[in-house]
Amino acid sequence: MRSLSLLAMLLCATLGARAQSGAPLPAVPYGSGAGVHSPNSPFPQLKERNDVLPWSLLTSVKPRVEKNRVLPVFPPAVQALDQKTQRVQGFMMPLDPGEKQTHFLLSAVPLTCSFCVPGGPESMIEVKSKTPVKYGMEPVVVEGRFFVLHDDSYGMYYRMTDAVPVK
Repeated sequence: MRSLSLLAMLLCATLGARAQSGAPLPAVPYGSGAGVHSPNSPFPQLKERNDVLPWSLLTSVKPRVEKNRVLPVFPPAVQALDQKTQRVQGFMMPLDPGEKQTHFLLSAVPLTCSFCVPGGPESMIEVKSKTPVKYGMEPVVVEGRFFVLHDDSYGMYYRMTDAVPVK
């Protein structure tokens, strides 16, 4: 069930980001684009912080098509982050109901629709936390082991494990 929710969110993000930009839908429905912070959003855009990975780096990945599949091509600076402890700031997107979450997506921009994600896979990180993290509409910062995913079965580009919330 959780994997279907994740796949549905990714597909919705891809189609939504393309529709927002006015770009034609691709022949292969995979996301590209870092998501757009809507000027109508009631939530402020993320403020840049020196103690977290910048989304501008994470979204610098380029897609390539190989045998009817879209795979990420990561720049060396992103590849260097793999399997190292990192901090990331973003907006929580729960994958399960409840006030506290141990498995969620972290996004560069806030949700504007509870059924859609605001960008492609380069603008999201799958997070698996050590302890539950309280859900809220404000940005959160988490720290954990960061993975750069070259061919994830769910289409994710990034994953963080053993994450803990940081103030």
